Amino acid sequence: MLEQDYLMRMLLQFFKAMVRSNEMIMEQKNPQDAADSLEDAIGNAVEMDGATLLSLSPESIAQIMRVTGVDPNITQFVARSMLLESVYLEQAGDTALSQLRAAQARSIAAEYGFELPPDPSDFDAITEGLEEAALAGGFDLSDNPLARFEGYFD
Repeated sequence: MLEQDYLMRMLLQFFKAMVRSNEMIMEQKNPQDAADSLEDAIGNAVEMDGATLLSLSPESIAQIMRVTGVDPNITQFVARSMLLESVYLEQAGDTALSQLRAAQARSIAAEYGFELPPDPSDFDAITEGLEEAALAGGFDLSDNPLARFEGYFD
């Protein structure tokens, strides 16, 4: 039960971070703050220094996540957040870092065996997979506090 509560808290943090980052773009037009918000969520989820993790090469990041014991149930959330962050970084003018985040996200997806949308700027496609990922991890979003975010992902 404790592990289930922990994972639920992590999933809720990712949903909140993604919604908050999207609101920053829509309302404030601040892509750098949106990217920073997602990086914070990623750092909290992997329970290691987010800056260290995010500085790794695409070839190394997924293996480090596996070795350090990042829960497989949240890897898809991490990768999708990184892919979304790549869009915000591109909008902020940091093309090199944007390309790195997209490559890291795709490396995680390849290592853990799931698909990411081909167009990282399609917010609906990125978030659409989150509900499926939650269900795959045993979390039915209709029966828990995350359900209140359902309207953001339709």
